[in-house]
Amino acid sequence: MMRVQIVLDPPEIEEDGLELRLTREQYRVFCSANPDLRIERLASGSVIIKPPARSRTGVQNASLTAQLARWSEMDGQGVAFDSSTGFHLPNGANRAPDAAWVLKARIKALSEEERAEYFPLSPDFVIELRSKSDRLPTLKDKMQEYMDNGTRLGWLIDPLTRNVYVYRPGSPVETLANPLTLSGDPELPGFQLDLTPVWNLGA
Repeated sequence: MMRVQIVLDPPEIEEDGLELRLTREQYRVFCSANPDLRIERLASGSVIIKPPARSRTGVQNASLTAQLARWSEMDGQGVAFDSSTGFHLPNGANRAPDAAWVLKARIKALSEEERAEYFPLSPDFVIELRSKSDRLPTLKDKMQEYMDNGTRLGWLIDPLTRNVYVYRPGSPVETLANPLTLSGDPELPGFQLDLTPVWNLGA
């Protein structure tokens, strides 16, 4: 049995002291019973609950996911995932990036039981899209967590400032100001993300 603290995000609706005791199976059932919420679990055991994305963020994220999925189908080496997909990271955290991509070879290496649940891995590639309610330092910590757990490339896209933060393990974070496109080379060969739909919608 694991002691879990529920943390409501953003902080202005945080309620200190609200706690649940959840086993790993209870956590899975809790997520299944609340499909309209994005529920993540930190390595510490704290649970973060977020409401559905606002309309503008939803449109922006749909464009990112659609572009990644189209490239993935043409490339054929991996599988693209949308923001409703959770991953069980090696450090014990349960995370749901806004978009993700995993090599098929890594998926094939999983057992049938593992494939039926949250994949026990950190994706090869992740995208996080900042919304108005997101705190940038929190998102940066989340991106670093992906890198520390095996992700090879990550993009943190911030429509509020039109900056993109590029993460690679063992390398300094690269900040790009108002880019129109992003290249996934060499980790995602040939993938070019058009940011025009994201910037034109604003934040």
